[in-house]
Amino acid sequence: MDLESAKKLSLGMMAILLVAVGIRVYFIHQEREEAAHATAPSQPTMQISDDDSVFLRKLYPSSIADVKALDDKSVWVMAAGQLDYFPYSGHRVDYAHDLGVLPGAEQLHVKDVVQQVKSARVVTRIPSGDRQVSLVFTRDGSDKEYAVPVGYYDADGYTFLLDNVFFYDDPHQLYKHWSADAWSAIDHHEAKPGMSERQVGLALGQVSDSDSNDIGDRTVEYYNSGKKINVTFVNDKATGIKPE
Repeated sequence: MDLESAKKLSLGMMAILLVAVGIRVYFIHQEREEAAHATAPSQPTMQISDDDSVFLRKLYPSSIADVKALDDKSVWVMAAGQLDYFPYSGHRVDYAHDLGVLPGAEQLHVKDVVQQVKSARVVTRIPSGDRQVSLVFTRDGSDKEYAVPVGYYDADGYTFLLDNVFFYDDPHQLYKHWSADAWSAIDHHEAKPGMSERQVGLALGQVSDSDSNDIGDRTVEYYNSGKKINVTFVNDKATGIKPE
């Protein structure tokens, strides 16, 4: 091959190489442009219901003085159908005359906190300890006083369960997104079609059995003031209500 031919071949090879490099640079540029404008794959978002977004205040009591901070204030029953209550007079809880259990969303006007040794023959859902601690309260605008156990004292000190059993704010305001019909049913301790399982639990009480762990999609048997009521829920709405 003469010198002239070699030059032409060299120039041809260089031209091919430049074209290849140019094509590669073009594709790299395109890839970067597409990546810059690409829509990020959607991430699943956690759905938080209106009920779950409600803020429930806690007292975190550790002493009798902490509980006495509730004097002359109101609390509302959260643990529907689970709190035994008794007459209170002469600065004593009358454990001999059980008055039943307090219904959900009931407003209690707190008057005092007292400690008393309870007879082992009297059974309450709140443990007795060495001394049982009770809130003294009035209800329904009456001056008649009652007592409801809320904790106990033993060798380990005081244990209080108030944060687990009471609302410290009016639940009608906390759950104001619930319908007027739902609140009317709760206040009358009834279940109606369309109510959620949380609403029915507050209306009928939380002492219950169910045929599944799928909350909102199951049949629940409630023990409402000694009466059994079966409520079937589908998509967290009551679809069937049947007293036994």
